[in-house]
Amino acid sequence: MTTTTRQGAQETVAASAWNLTKTYGQGDAQVHALRGIDFDLPRGRFTAIMGPSGSGKSTLMHCLAGLDQPSGGTVTVAGTDLGSLDDDALTIFRREHIGFVFQSFNLLPMLTAGENIVLPLELGGRRIDDAARERARMLADTLGVADRLGHRPAELSGGQQQRVAIARALITEPDLLFADEPTGNLDSTTSAEVLDHLRRSARELGQTVVMVTHERDAATYADYVVTMQDGRIA
Repeated sequence: MTTTTRQGAQETVAASAWNLTKTYGQGDAQVHALRGIDFDLPRGRFTAIMGPSGSGKSTLMHCLAGLDQPSGGTVTVAGTDLGSLDDDALTIFRREHIGFVFQSFNLLPMLTAGENIVLPLELGGRRIDDAARERARMLADTLGVADRLGHRPAELSGGQQQRVAIARALITEPDLLFADEPTGNLDSTTSAEVLDHLRRSARELGQTVVMVTHERDAATYADYVVTMQDGRIA
């Protein structure tokens, strides 16, 4: 599948949503979080989904990432219809195809930065061989934490912890990397560094990055910006 960029070139699509709806509650308490979303994510690009609280941006991310089931419509990631997978298959699919970076870094405090980075491989039953170690070193170098791999999270700054978390999310070579308000706990200078590294992940590593943010300044780092309002793409 391809999509047309703003410059008119053809790009492959990493994920897509078609007529996506999500409704919570019933009767008078019913909330329409998504109202018929049609949306393509270009592969190897940095896309920001932004909007105010309650706009539906986080719900859209959760549906695209297979963390929440839509009420209607379809989500396709890496050629797979997520609605066709049962819970066990969806868990395996997320582990193999999707990476996550959150506001809280979620690094294990007893492990070094290097051990945190390769942890998803171990949890997936994959052997930490020379190729895996080389990829971890390459990611650490690209993200500027190569000299901190032997340090534990408490010995790292907030920005360094978030960059380790990004490397950890990228170690499995996911089809999609979702970053949910990744700079929410960082100061402006450190936020700019982290956002620049997310942009480099797309431009230098060919990674498809999707960031949810309510900050307009953060969205300027992205190749594409999708603005949500009242459950629709504005």
